[in-house]
Amino acid sequence: MTKKDVVRLLEKIATYMELKGENAFKVSAYRKAAQSLETDERTLDEIDDVTELKGIGKGVGEVINEYLSTGQSETLEALEKEVPEGLVPLLKIQGLGSKKIAKLYKELGITNKEALQKACENNEVSALSGFGKKTEENILAGVKALSERKTHFPINLLIKLNNEIEEYLTTIEGIDKFHVAGSFRRVKEMSKDLDYIISSTQPENVQKALLEIPHKVKEVAVGLTKVSVEVEFDDEVIEIDFRIIEPAAYYHTLQHFTGSKDHNIRIRQLAKERDEKVSEYGIEQADGTLLQFDSEAEIYEHFNKSWIAPPMRVDGSEFDRDLSDIVTLDDIKGDIHMHTTMSDGAFSLQEMVEANIAKGYEYMVITDHSRSLRVAHGLDVDRLLRQNEEIKKLNERYNEIDIYSGTEMDILPDGTMDYPDEVLAQLDYVIASIHQSFGQTEEEIMHRLASACRNPFVRHIAHPTGRIIGRRDGYKVNIQQLFDLARETGTILEINANPQRLDLSAEVLRPVHDIMITINTDAHHIEN
Repeated sequence: MTKKDVVRLLEKIATYMELKGENAFKVSAYRKAAQSLETDERTLDEIDDVTELKGIGKGVGEVINEYLSTGQSETLEALEKEVPEGLVPLLKIQGLGSKKIAKLYKELGITNKEALQKACENNEVSALSGFGKKTEENILAGVKALSERKTHFPINLLIKLNNEIEEYLTTIEGIDKFHVAGSFRRVKEMSKDLDYIISSTQPENVQKALLEIPHKVKEVAVGLTKVSVEVEFDDEVIEIDFRIIEPAAYYHTLQHFTGSKDHNIRIRQLAKERDEKVSEYGIEQADGTLLQFDSEAEIYEHFNKSWIAPPMRVDGSEFDRDLSDIVTLDDIKGDIHMHTTMSDGAFSLQEMVEANIAKGYEYMVITDHSRSLRVAHGLDVDRLLRQNEEIKKLNERYNEIDIYSGTEMDILPDGTMDYPDEVLAQLDYVIASIHQSFGQTEEEIMHRLASACRNPFVRHIAHPTGRIIGRRDGYKVNIQQLFDLARETGTILEINANPQRLDLSAEVLRPVHDIMITINTDAHHIEN
């Protein structure tokens, strides 16, 4: 358990208290405790008594200690029983915080999205003090968006769901092997469902177990070769398709249902040239013989092609390209974008160093947030330079890795940098990024990015469009202008590998741009 986990608990308790309409001083006590804990630069192990921290009293301290010793909180559990379940999803509506939801609950008796929609349509919400007609219209639009069933889901959500499904599949007796397929296997940013290929000689047993999968809310199709269910996960209803295949056809089915459609069309064309037919069961030769291989690689080798990694299976043109030098995890020698407890990371500087060493990295850069990003406890100049000195000491202690000092510095709304040049000159590596004023015009955004690219100390631009997959489009960037700027100034652009971002995207990078790219995790946690 990390300090971040405890902070999340305290913030969740404060939110539930607010939804319940609790005393403002009680709510504030939990928020202040969360802030006090988060701004303290020590890890949990280094804090002997949480009540010694300013803003954490005896009562909140007992809640924290209970959570640390048991992993549970009776306070939160009681609140979850008292607060109507339907209020919590309303927090997803933009502009509708816990205070406003509590007011709607108290004065209009609203306990779910259906009641809120009806109240908006009857103009009851705008009649409340502190709301108004425009607010009511925005809430109504938000409720309708919340009620609409999504057809595609972001990869970050599906990664979490896939992890749970794979963990469950490993417990089922009768499964020989399995693999996720479909667009998720191709690492598409958004997918409409999850597909799994299962090798088994006991389809009845497997079918029965699949129908008992956690989170199931509906059975869509049930057979011995295909089971489709809907699961509810993170307030979303997502379809899961399982195909139960005889072992001999496993890799052919996996290749077929991985796609893409255009990739498979090209395979069928290659087969036709040899007077063969391809299906999910194997490769049928001219004399009717069915070839079935023991790996995907053998399928491609049959057509005199090298195995193509799933993310590269796009439009068929990949068959004509040399893919022998594609980047793999083995090529990653270091990470130059990460955060520690000095800003909004969950682990200390030393812990992050040891985590990078454990991954076998040769170098790393510590890039905590800059002073203007107060929500992330950005470092003022004194703290930044103190961190710089700590990094120098760690470099003397650890010979296995080169540790560089840096910052993820905010590009301010007027285009100035968050630190002066004389401070930046003392760092090894400077990243610049936009975290505020997303609503600016394209001209204003490009002015900010140009200012950063032309700064003599800025080496790279982080998450250059600011998008969050499935949640936020990002700010108005002229991509071609940005690439031209990067080329002109020698500024590196980032692929932020956080699955919520993947920014820059594959689509904008696929054409050749002749610019330098860096791939980083933007890790706030060792697991990232």
